[in-house]
Amino acid sequence: MITLETLTHWLNEATENEHLEFKEAKKQYDTIKLLKYCVALANEGGGYLIFGVTDKKPRKIIGSAAYPTPEAQNKIKKQILEKLHIRVELTELNPPEGRVLIFEIPSRPTGQAINLDGAYWMRSGEDLVPMTPDRLKAIFAEDQQDWFIQSAREKQTLDQIINLLDTPTYFELKNLPYPTDWDAILDRLANDQLIVKQGKYWNITNLGAILFARNLEQFPLYLSRKAPRFIIYEGTGKLFTKNDITGKKGYAAGFESLIDFVHNSAPQNQFIEEVIREEAKMFPKQALRELIANALIHQDFQATGASVMIEMYSDRVEISNPGLPPIRVERFIDEYRSRNEQLADLMRRLGICEEKGSGIDKVIVASEVYQLPAPDFRVGETRTTAILFAHQDFTNMTQTDRIRACYQHCCLQYVSNNKMSNTTLKERFKLGRTKTATVSHVIRATKDAGLIKQDTSESDSTRYARYLPFWA
Repeated sequence: MITLETLTHWLNEATENEHLEFKEAKKQYDTIKLLKYCVALANEGGGYLIFGVTDKKPRKIIGSAAYPTPEAQNKIKKQILEKLHIRVELTELNPPEGRVLIFEIPSRPTGQAINLDGAYWMRSGEDLVPMTPDRLKAIFAEDQQDWFIQSAREKQTLDQIINLLDTPTYFELKNLPYPTDWDAILDRLANDQLIVKQGKYWNITNLGAILFARNLEQFPLYLSRKAPRFIIYEGTGKLFTKNDITGKKGYAAGFESLIDFVHNSAPQNQFIEEVIREEAKMFPKQALRELIANALIHQDFQATGASVMIEMYSDRVEISNPGLPPIRVERFIDEYRSRNEQLADLMRRLGICEEKGSGIDKVIVASEVYQLPAPDFRVGETRTTAILFAHQDFTNMTQTDRIRACYQHCCLQYVSNNKMSNTTLKERFKLGRTKTATVSHVIRATKDAGLIKQDTSESDSTRYARYLPFWA
């Protein structure tokens, strides 16, 4: 319980430590700034944000009129809960010097970082700054690495391991001949922490099971529930289901067959067939491969009862995974962070996914080649979703579709050591030379959205303008 004695003790603290933040907030306080401080304090283990006190030593109570009524306090508590998914408590104290309002902010969950619209904040002195990659990596590694080396099946013999794990696929993916010596098989599996020695027996780790299980249903429920699920709907909504299949194999053991099945289930892309004069599916196989691999790798394995979902409609395919991304969706093209680095590293070495940061680039390239609307990346309350759309003529694209395509094209040009221009964007949309004004309108709208900027280092001329992503 926070009392006047507690407040007096805090006022006498030598400095603001990692658990206390003082703000004058004489009349009001900016809501976005409040949310950012809630993020920073939660990420630092929880703490208190105190209104009505000077933040300089010697601290004095000056009183605050921020959130003066129970209704106002309930409203901001609800807003914090909706935006950050954390529940704060408010305490109001009324010493003679003036009213003091105290936000009690809980700690983030183990292995998770709190974010505001995809941005992770921390404090540096008196300033709020983006959380460093090393700090984020340390947070995400708190429980995930331990999870992968925990035992899925204990005290297994060689015969049981061979029956439970698809060892031939493991050696095939490693480009190694299958050993004739049983000990050599065990040593290889142990080197990648797929199994761990226990006396004269072996334990199969969660990593070994989730990647190479012949049948995930032979393992505990928390693993079998992580099998990817593929649903095909009739039309553009969820009303009629044509097929609903849940995988059984481990991710590495069943990856190629999963990609083939999803790709073959897609409708035909008549536009591409006419252009390249050969049968083509609606969604590029390379794009499906990268997005499904990303969903498998970046999911939150601590989210119980939730798995990777692949949902195919007549006009799109949605690929989602439990968990929120450690970076903003606008930075998927140029940045890379994984909450499951051990899993990601092994899947890269097995050739299942691309090197760090290159997978989304290939998705954007494939979408441009296939003349698809730009893929969309969305973050919900508990899941991250990537959407590939069916072919659509430029005239049928919404303004949002065009802006997203313009931004992604600009990012792709930049990471390829090029720069977007009106000409390159016309080519992306497959528009003729007479459409310069139309494309200029798209560029202007994307600039107004704050997603791109003109590169003034070369020329200020609108005619010869080159453009950069906002973060470049």
